[in-house]
Amino acid sequence: MSERLEDIAVAMVAKGKGILAADESSGTIKKRFDSINLTSTEDARRDYREMLFRADDAMKNYISGVILYDETLRQSARDGTRLADLIKATGSIPGIKVDAGAKSLAGFADETITEGLDGLRERLNEYYELGARFAKWRGVIAISDTLPTWGAVRQNAQALARYAALCQEAGIVPIVEPEILMDGVPGDHSIERCYEVTDLVLKTVFNELYDARVKLEGMILKPNMVIDGKNARKASVEQVAELTVRVLKANVPSAVPGIAFLSGGQSDVEATAHLSAMNAGYDMPWNLTFSYGRALQAAAIKAWGGKDENVPAAQAAFTHRARMNGLAATGAWTEAQEKNA
Repeated sequence: MSERLEDIAVAMVAKGKGILAADESSGTIKKRFDSINLTSTEDARRDYREMLFRADDAMKNYISGVILYDETLRQSARDGTRLADLIKATGSIPGIKVDAGAKSLAGFADETITEGLDGLRERLNEYYELGARFAKWRGVIAISDTLPTWGAVRQNAQALARYAALCQEAGIVPIVEPEILMDGVPGDHSIERCYEVTDLVLKTVFNELYDARVKLEGMILKPNMVIDGKNARKASVEQVAELTVRVLKANVPSAVPGIAFLSGGQSDVEATAHLSAMNAGYDMPWNLTFSYGRALQAAAIKAWGGKDENVPAAQAAFTHRARMNGLAATGAWTEAQEKNA
């Protein structure tokens, strides 16, 4: 595998492939395991991730990279193989979540700032030695009739840019993730309001990336789609696709190799349908693909249930969702394929 940032970034958004977000924090994975009545132990977390990474069809054909949590990057499979090496053996690229989560932003009610810049240079150097070749940092933007404030947008954009510059210094491709919350409070914003806020956020983020001298050819953007709030869903697949492409074309330089969307609270099939509509209907300068967590894993974790005998069924569920999204990343997904698979 090439070590050039530009080559790694291009491989991460290879046509027909996308990124598996398996970077759930200990608290988030516990909630996922609670849903199947499984205690979240280090071994259980290892077994679950190993099950996904050993799904050869999915990993080799539809997954270009895997975002890991700190614990997972350091773990080994039951047979002693490092999980990062399992990923590499499939031709996929190991990555790492490096932020410390969104915390309340002092002076800004109901808004957050993502922490984790302190000591990041040293952590990135260690992660590189452990095999990570890309990283992820998520800035969380609240949306309502009055939010976000300019101060919160600017501070989150500055943090994303500082993180991205540190990543590139360490030979690691940054995934820059400014997420406007579809399922925030109250979650009743219109798709037009989402467009306005996404436009502001992307403009600000790319201004800060430019000022921080981040090499656009060696990064990936992970944005939300332009979509109405979870408590006000009216927009059609075509409208989501049209407005999302419009805001990207208005703000994302063509030097960026690719855009890997977060699913952001959409259902599995919704996230797939929206991605496919964009790829099928529009000519764009970047590869558009997926970087999904729950939308790739929900069916798999339910089928697995924490039991070894269910691993084949869980891997089949994961492979199905990976294949559907792989088709969407080329604009070739259809509802008929979803139903007949």
